[in-house]
Amino acid sequence: MTSTALHRASALIREVPDYPHPGILFRDITPLLADAEALRVTVEALIEPFAGTFDVVAGVEARGFILAGAAAIVADAGLVPIRKAGKLPRPAAAVDYALEYGTATVEMHDDLAAGARVLLIDDVLATGGTLAAGRELITRMGYELSGIAVLFEIDGLGGRDVIGDVHTVFRSS
Repeated sequence: MTSTALHRASALIREVPDYPHPGILFRDITPLLADAEALRVTVEALIEPFAGTFDVVAGVEARGFILAGAAAIVADAGLVPIRKAGKLPRPAAAVDYALEYGTATVEMHDDLAAGARVLLIDDVLATGGTLAAGRELITRMGYELSGIAVLFEIDGLGGRDVIGDVHTVFRSS
């Protein structure tokens, strides 16, 4: 993968001001997802540091599902969704967390073998609440967290302070 291809992929991320609430600058990855080459190089960059260290990819609803599904295929690994409250038919665990603009809950099934090695993926790291909740679900279920990877990190919102070690493909202030 070349830095030129990643730079091109990064340029496809569109900024949408005041969405979903006033004062929020939303990063729309839809144009990146629609471009096969951009999607491939970003997914490869997401999982590259974790090669051979995970059995399953966990994706956080909703855009994290897309990236995690693609990553699971590229890595020949399984996939487990981390969903918003009320979306799973039989959640085994739930965690509440704070967002920049409110609170939410995520849930997860317990379908993996005990000790499964899980790579947690989401699209954006902002304040870190969503990924912290995902990490807590994974460890609470008895799985081993192999790492955390995000497509895009927004510097200055404290997410890295909450999460700690996280692999980021793109960054912005």
